[in-house]
Amino acid sequence: MKLAEALAERAEATRRVERLRARVVGSARYQEGETPAENAADLLAEAGEALDSLESLIRRINRTNAAVSMGRDGTVTDALARRDVLRLRHGVVTAAADAAAGQRGTVRQLRSELMMLSALPVADLRAQADVLAREIRELDLRIQRTNWEADLLD
Repeated sequence: MKLAEALAERAEATRRVERLRARVVGSARYQEGETPAENAADLLAEAGEALDSLESLIRRINRTNAAVSMGRDGTVTDALARRDVLRLRHGVVTAAADAAAGQRGTVRQLRSELMMLSALPVADLRAQADVLAREIRELDLRIQRTNWEADLLD
């Protein structure tokens, strides 16, 4: 199985556990004289089995991510950490540019006209955000390519 297939399987397993959780909660109590729609104990046991399988799959994915090299990007784990930080950095730079751009013009305050000035170079920040967005896209493509090339470890 390829790493990408395992990631898709993990996503589906996570959704399945969430559906089972909702069904357990919906069947955990019922009105006297009624019959519950489903056996909550059986659903809880099924959720436990699904969680055990999910844990095993996550362990294999993590082992694979830590072992598979992506060349200059390090391991997949290193590349994922880099991508996460690039996304955070992009968010900070974009928020700073948005805040610095603010509302243009004057604001009337206490009968005097005050100009709002930008404390940061908006155009430079937008250019920096564009560079970061490109880096994120390129790194994400390299990660995805590796996911489809790497075999999942046991």
